Amino acid sequence: MSFTTLPNPGLGTYRLEGDTLKQSIQAALACGFRHIDTAQMYGNEADVGAAIAESGVSREDIFLTTKVWHDKLEPQALKASVDESLARLGSDYVDLLLIHWPSPGDAVPMADYLGALRDVQQAGKARHIGVSNFTIAQIDQAVDILGADALLTNQVEVHPFLQNHKVVDHCQRLGLTVTGYMPLAVGKVMKDDTLKRIADEHGATPAQITLAWVVSRGIVAIPSSTKARNLQGNMEALKIELSQAERDAIAALDRGERIADPDFAPNWDE
Repeated sequence: MSFTTLPNPGLGTYRLEGDTLKQSIQAALACGFRHIDTAQMYGNEADVGAAIAESGVSREDIFLTTKVWHDKLEPQALKASVDESLARLGSDYVDLLLIHWPSPGDAVPMADYLGALRDVQQAGKARHIGVSNFTIAQIDQAVDILGADALLTNQVEVHPFLQNHKVVDHCQRLGLTVTGYMPLAVGKVMKDDTLKRIADEHGATPAQITLAWVVSRGIVAIPSSTKARNLQGNMEALKIELSQAERDAIAALDRGERIADPDFAPNWDE
């Protein structure tokens, strides 16, 4: 299969490893997921590759994403790290290769590492390329360097408590897909009264309502789950249609609550 867009939803694998990770991937693939997201920093690429190999689903039918960590952005280091990732994944290519974080303090010039990213793509080791955790200014710089059609996505934190409208809207205006990580706010959505109320009205869970809301914004969601029941529920969430009043109620939950904010993060668009 040749993917022209990011399958929605995807399976996030951050903090999953070993048998737990393998069971999660295999359960996800069994209920229809075809998009798996990992990263060098997660330390689980080998387990991801093994789970895919053992799943019975053809590699060609899976959209696989990995990401280059910020200490590997110097061009030769980046290219070597991608070869190491592919070896761990047991694949000749990834469907999407992302820069996980922009170079802290611009220690490596963006033109250098994006040029290397493009070289990897041209060598056939990545079908698509993109970025993660880029601000509006950094996206504009990346587009200036590579061109408007070169990047598939900017993967950023998106959930009801951090809706990230400025960067999401900017990327979508440029034609970039936005991928939303931590869409369930590490479980916090399950405790929110507004989301629980809307969920009750739909006979759904707060997690399903949240994913339906993310998708309604044109964003690809990559929730993480280890339970087959929840994975199936995540797929079924795409069928939920929220009313404008329900979307407005969720919009009111935005409080700028950023969960992923390491000391090397860029200056966010607030």
